[in-house]
Amino acid sequence: MKAVVYKGPFNVAVEEVPDPRIEHPSDVVVRVTSTAICGSDLHMYEGRTAAEPGIVFGHENLGIVEEVGSAVVSVAQGDRVVMPFNVACGFCKNCIAGYTGFCLTVNPGFAGGAYGYVAMGPYRGGQAEYLRVPFADFNCTKLPPGDEHETDFVLLADIFPTGYHGCHLADVSPGETVAVYGGGPVGLMAAYSALLRGASRVFVVDRVPERLDKARGIGATPIDFEQRNPVEQIHDQLGGEGPDKGIDAVGYQAQSHESGREEPAIVLNSLIQTVRATGALGVPGLYVPADPGASDEAARQGQLLVAVGKMFEKGLRMGTGQTNVKRYILQLRDLIIAGRAAPGFVVSHELPLEQAPEAYEKFDKRVEGYTKVVLHPGS
Repeated sequence: MKAVVYKGPFNVAVEEVPDPRIEHPSDVVVRVTSTAICGSDLHMYEGRTAAEPGIVFGHENLGIVEEVGSAVVSVAQGDRVVMPFNVACGFCKNCIAGYTGFCLTVNPGFAGGAYGYVAMGPYRGGQAEYLRVPFADFNCTKLPPGDEHETDFVLLADIFPTGYHGCHLADVSPGETVAVYGGGPVGLMAAYSALLRGASRVFVVDRVPERLDKARGIGATPIDFEQRNPVEQIHDQLGGEGPDKGIDAVGYQAQSHESGREEPAIVLNSLIQTVRATGALGVPGLYVPADPGASDEAARQGQLLVAVGKMFEKGLRMGTGQTNVKRYILQLRDLIIAGRAAPGFVVSHELPLEQAPEAYEKFDKRVEGYTKVVLHPGS
């Protein structure tokens, strides 16, 4: 089958790789119809991780079940399914408690697994024609048959639940004001989710015009950090008081609004300054134990200079960690089915799998309006 294979920094290729097969009675094999490129894929693409050449990318996957293992009960051949990016067993202590992003079974020695991602287990990614799904009864979420809402549903694998998770971590409630730092796909999903949860006003901080336009289009207030300090801009619009909640949808590749250089702690520190006293921060943005591409030695070791004293002074609460997609996926799926949510607005390009190398290059450079790319194998 054809798949997107990592060759080295800034280099992916569509190559022939062995077809997946049933390896355990609880597996299924899915024919992939939609698979998205994620911002976290770019971390590997840019050579900022320990990813080895040969890894097949892709953790946001949707398709049709083609083969079914003998122990699978609830999933049948022909079912249309979307897979949470978290590979999880469903029966370990963490999974039972709802922390499927930290499964203790699927990746020995590491809490959590994912498709096609470095250090997240031996699971090939789905930027390919077919995908093996382990523990399929737990890891497949059924969708209505046909192709309706395809672009909305594929976002259930990661970024829609991840944006919603940021709001959950910050406990965004009806009537509150929210500042979202980062207007990429996850930031836009966080802003969208805050509005779904009843926020009265949502600010989205970024500098890319296409992202700020999309934020405006969903009813959020765009804040261009290149125009003026974003903390001051948001406080001015709220009469001098900070918002109730803040969300970091950027992570460790943040850039300073003053110098333009990469400063991994700049978003966290900006949020601490932005949010009002006794507010809360949600941090779905990715931070890694070590960043080989960081600009200073501390960040290369995964250590950041964060204004903990100011955070303590203001009595702020903070929640972090990758998304437990299973916690949210059924409710978000049903909002889409009911016409109450349409997250596909964030998708800028839908392309055949063969155009993945070009799509990675343009998405990485943020050119030609590339904000979120969905690939369609076999199209």
